[in-house]
Amino acid sequence: MEIPTPIFSHVKNYPDVYEPAEDTFLLLDALEKDKEFLKNLKPVLSVEIGGGSGVVTSFLNEILGDSLLYICTDLNPQAIQCIAETAEVNHNYSTEVVQSDLPRLNGLVDLLVFNPPYVVTPPAEIDSSDIASSWAGGTRGRMVMDRLFPQVPSLLSKRGIFYLVVIKENDPEEICSVFESLGFRGESIMSRQAGPEHLSILKFTRLQCTASGKND
Repeated sequence: MEIPTPIFSHVKNYPDVYEPAEDTFLLLDALEKDKEFLKNLKPVLSVEIGGGSGVVTSFLNEILGDSLLYICTDLNPQAIQCIAETAEVNHNYSTEVVQSDLPRLNGLVDLLVFNPPYVVTPPAEIDSSDIASSWAGGTRGRMVMDRLFPQVPSLLSKRGIFYLVVIKENDPEEICSVFESLGFRGESIMSRQAGPEHLSILKFTRLQCTASGKND
């Protein structure tokens, strides 16, 4: 049965919050495709970095229910309010909203999701205080996500999984090579052309978990 898209009509009331778009919906489709895997993972803690509208975390709540804690982070004060409203209107009562880029949860995160600012822009734009910061990725569109990558191994639990949205200009193959050096197997699980952007969802699992076929 198809999982309904969370209610997000209120997002338009937050002018500095990125409204769900093709990249968001591709991520939702990929998570829905992976729903049995996610259910079998039995995550205890899900973290979405830069949650923006909060739609992705609310969608995960639709898949996995209230048996785990969802943390949704963002640096944008408007996004924090919007995420909280998205959780409320979708009756997702297990969501905690944190105004931060990355919570201190080393070794505890079973499910990590990031739809980063990935658009190639001048480097100065990544520090914008307005909505441009939600898409401006600087050089190769990688400056924001590259900051996160070295922290992922210590952030994730032993069975932790990471989903990442990228475009062709971000060089997904190189990103997978970076993660291989960090002890992860990376794969593209879904792709879509959206106007000029060729979007992909990358999924990363620890190499030892992949080799054993176990999630614990």
